[in-house]
Amino acid sequence: MELHHGRLFDHVHLQVRDLEASKRFYKAVLEVMGIAVFSESERHLAVDELYVSADSAPTARVHLAFQAPDRERVQRFHQAALAAGGRDNGAPGERPYHPGYYAAFVLDPDGNNIEMVFHGPAKRSAPSIVLQWD
Repeated sequence: MELHHGRLFDHVHLQVRDLEASKRFYKAVLEVMGIAVFSESERHLAVDELYVSADSAPTARVHLAFQAPDRERVQRFHQAALAAGGRDNGAPGERPYHPGYYAAFVLDPDGNNIEMVFHGPAKRSAPSIVLQWD
């Protein structure tokens, strides 16, 4: 089986009600992932393909899934997201989507379904796609 990541979406923009609550939530999730915030102001939070702001009506009912390198990271995500204001929407565990699919689900402060998933042991062609401008 072959699964491609990093070629379908350029970015995701979530509109939120309470930017400070969302910053706390997403920073906690990003810390678990070991990913630094790219840009932050009183109007937004940006990291890799994710942009969060509060400049219009909140985004509703989005399902956003982050990749994890192992099961332990999924468990840490669940704990950190709950501690940062998220609500449980599915404890860490195996899911029937394909063999080895291990995930946890948390609702963010706006009710979006945020998942972290480990797809099981798999070989990656690269850890990420790097864009550079001259």
